[in-house]
Amino acid sequence: MKKNIYIFTDGSLRRKDNTVAFESELGRKILPIEDISEIFIFGQVDLNKAFLDYMSQKEIILHFFNYYGYYTGSFYPREHLNSGYMILKQTEHYLDERKRLDIALRIVEGASKNILSIIKYYMARGKELDQINDRINILIDRLKECKTTNEIMAIEGNIRETYYEAFDIVIDNKDFRFVQRTKRPPKNHLNALISFGNSMLYTLVLSEIYKTHLDPRIGFLHTTNFRRFTLNLDIAEIFKPIIVDRIIFTLLNKKIIQKDDFEKDLDGIMLKENAKKRFVEEFDKRLTTTIMHRKLGRHVSYRRLIRMELYKLEKHLIGEEEYLPFVSKW
Repeated sequence: MKKNIYIFTDGSLRRKDNTVAFESELGRKILPIEDISEIFIFGQVDLNKAFLDYMSQKEIILHFFNYYGYYTGSFYPREHLNSGYMILKQTEHYLDERKRLDIALRIVEGASKNILSIIKYYMARGKELDQINDRINILIDRLKECKTTNEIMAIEGNIRETYYEAFDIVIDNKDFRFVQRTKRPPKNHLNALISFGNSMLYTLVLSEIYKTHLDPRIGFLHTTNFRRFTLNLDIAEIFKPIIVDRIIFTLLNKKIIQKDDFEKDLDGIMLKENAKKRFVEEFDKRLTTTIMHRKLGRHVSYRRLIRMELYKLEKHLIGEEEYLPFVSKW
């Protein structure tokens, strides 16, 4: 299986014959090209045209993050699988309000059920989450009354706001209180973890879209406008609870990341480099973790589940099979 490459050190990336070399003050490291899935760049890294041409040839996406850990953009090679027919079908389903509403509703229902699976897991372990569980179920029932995607987004926001109330109960650590969701910059340690984790997932889903016939610029839940990509935001909603949130609970409950792994900057809170490294280690581990897929009858990694989600959406768009989002039985 190909691997994600994460670069935190300053240096330069160069093509070296038929492979890639990363050069820094620590020396030169050879990165075997056939082992690379995509590259996440957090440090100050120099690139040249020959290197980017090689990445395009090998269909490797580069994701860039700034000093604060915010996603800033991607080098998205020339699409090799894009299908004019699929783009037309995506556009058709976006412009048809009924069809768009149907897909948006399915995405939010899938995401909400995965939120409930997290809640129920911790309820079974003695956490007092009954009221939160009940309130989320009531909000899910209201989704069927929605007439527009804006209404769906509003209820989705209420579901997630209610769900975030569970974080303090699950984590039970005074150093990591949720208070309220804040972004760019996050105002506390927990929000900094959520923002960083979500950015990682958005970019990962973008990479998986590249390997399908879908166009990442045409989403359904999130409005397609002047933003570069929206479909990755849609699909990420389904997997945030079972990938990002579970990683956060693991890192904090096992004290792998603690309060002194953060620093204050620009009126907000950001993760120190070592904390980012620990997060991506756990992120990589979660992506390669496998679960038994009931329909396939075999074990499938979480990364593969994301790709399969995109394939299911493709089949829905061409009228081959009804799209049913992945729901965890964790």
